[in-house]
Amino acid sequence: MAIKRHSSLQEFSKDHHQALLLCWKIKVGLSKEIALERIKAYVDWFYKNHIVTHFLLEEKYMFPVLGSEHPLVIRAMEEHKTLLTLFEKNFEIDKVLQQLHVKLKEHIRFEERVLFNEIQNVATKEQLATIKKFHTNEKFIDNLNDVFWK
Repeated sequence: MAIKRHSSLQEFSKDHHQALLLCWKIKVGLSKEIALERIKAYVDWFYKNHIVTHFLLEEKYMFPVLGSEHPLVIRAMEEHKTLLTLFEKNFEIDKVLQQLHVKLKEHIRFEERVLFNEIQNVATKEQLATIKKFHTNEKFIDNLNDVFWK
């Protein structure tokens, strides 16, 4: 069953869709035994161009709706920290990519199915307007320099 997402949070959900595609691309690249450096180069690009900003926006505008002591926010912040560490690792790339594939997907599912629902249930109209204001609805432009997943 599809989750009815408040319009203020829809751009974040679109980001999540692209991050799930990243997970799929990693999985395909690993299954095709693509050179790890090629996969990591794309992952690094995605991290710098999408993940960093996405996490920052969530932490600055969405998570405060529930407060820093809320168990769901604590979990999300811990997962962000773990994911950032994985994205920034430049050794044991095979293990890192496998972990990213799993942990990023799990994190997105948690945010979409649990955290975002809680936020949209308790947020005021003003908070929702602020969330929407600070997330631009730019069309995702992929890095197609090396489409190893095709």
